[in-house]
Amino acid sequence: MNQVLLNTLYVQTQGAYLHLDHETLKVEVEKETRLQVPLHHIGGVAIFGQVMISPFLVHRLAEEGKDLVYFTEHGRFRARMFSATSGNVLLRRAHHHALDQTAVQLEIARGFVLGKIKNARYVLQRARREERELEDTLGYAINELARLLTEASAVADIDTLRGIEGMAAATYFQYLDLLISTEGFAFSGRNRRPPRDPTNALLSFVYALLANDAASALEGTGLDPQVGFLHALRPGRLSLALDLMEEFRPWFADRLVLTLINRKQVNLQDFDIKPGGSVLLAESGRKKVLIAYQQRKQEELSHPLYKKKVPLGLLWHIQARLLARVLRGDLKQYVAYSPR
Repeated sequence: MNQVLLNTLYVQTQGAYLHLDHETLKVEVEKETRLQVPLHHIGGVAIFGQVMISPFLVHRLAEEGKDLVYFTEHGRFRARMFSATSGNVLLRRAHHHALDQTAVQLEIARGFVLGKIKNARYVLQRARREERELEDTLGYAINELARLLTEASAVADIDTLRGIEGMAAATYFQYLDLLISTEGFAFSGRNRRPPRDPTNALLSFVYALLANDAASALEGTGLDPQVGFLHALRPGRLSLALDLMEEFRPWFADRLVLTLINRKQVNLQDFDIKPGGSVLLAESGRKKVLIAYQQRKQEELSHPLYKKKVPLGLLWHIQARLLARVLRGDLKQYVAYSPR
């Protein structure tokens, strides 16, 4: 899959070869041209895994101040090449400066929280449609999340916003157990460090994968994954990655976990119970989750900015670049992604 999104060319097809033909960038697979686009239409190139690029094209990208970003096949950030004229330093300066402006910090953090609450509500609404006997039970939670969504839209300070986000998460997780149909995976609430039941072990593992993907997307965009707006700054903490992943937790991570459990793709033998009661995924369980996670990222979904579908695994890259545009002042507001 090779696509141009927000002026960045993403090349995910393994074995692809990128080169320049006069002023046109071409992507070839087995000597067949799969994509060609004028170089002046491209602001940067992101390649995933075993993708080759001609030295001449690398030099042209550097000469014109266009980023070249390397990821592993599964989306882990590896390196970024940028020239002396790159605007990344200006982006990072704007990023750090935004954190010192209370109103700006609040509005960006609000975008993440609104996305999380809206998408948590979406998960419960979808479950209510699929399981009619849950209609009345889930109705309260859906209405409560709608109320918190309204409150979050009008709140005037960051601490109150964080409090609303916490209440929304508690409301949502209170009803998540109703969406589980497999015996042995009862869920009585979120616990971690360490998780104390199989469902929480799955959630923690998938969240860790998602956090790494979000951090890679931010690195590839030129943002600092540690400088967040919603999550407080702490040494070694990927605060902005945690911010970005909030909108993806309910409908991507949680629904993936529910699918693995309800379709019995994982079972209780895929977990290890440690002394003290902690529960972790065994090697067999990790392998199953990793395969399902990567397969899910290849599924295509629509994005409101495009008329065509994009791989799910590129959505956090798109959102990271939208955030960069907000920080540069090119966009007024950060709007989280929500599935239709």
